Amino acid sequence: MINKTNLLKLLDDKKIDYRIFDHPPLHSVKDSINMRGTIKGAHTKNLFLKNKKNDFYLFSCLESTIIDLKLLKKNLNLGNISFAKANYLKEILQLSPGSVSPFGLLNDNNNMVSFFLDQKLKKYDIINFHPLENTSTISMSVSEFLNFMFEYKKLVKFINFDNYTIEDE
Repeated sequence: MINKTNLLKLLDDKKIDYRIFDHPPLHSVKDSINMRGTIKGAHTKNLFLKNKKNDFYLFSCLESTIIDLKLLKKNLNLGNISFAKANYLKEILQLSPGSVSPFGLLNDNNNMVSFFLDQKLKKYDIINFHPLENTSTISMSVSEFLNFMFEYKKLVKFINFDNYTIEDE
């Protein structure tokens, strides 16, 4: 299982430039806005969803993005989706509520979760996610994040939340 300590070691071993910021637990975007201080870059929110067929989806987007689940399920043919319960989050990604992060995909050994990243995030130099715990934020370049996920064989699909379509890279 990959945890925060293991993740930071992986990043160090790969010589990936990042910054880590420790803070009180953040449970919502509002908490993040109120407590982030001077952390630069794109701040994200992450939604872990499932449908009735037990297909799982992780959507990472700008924290200000308003997501219409009805449009999302219709345009991407996801079926009847809802937020996945905490037991699935723990079982598949080894995460607890409030700590959802694409880095949890490193624990998805069976690649059960389809990952979608907001295409608007590619326009930023720096991206921020929890490093598997909501008591820290990790900042790194968008390109290094994408390369890291690719290296660990995690497919990143880009979604345009303006029209709920999948974008070509």
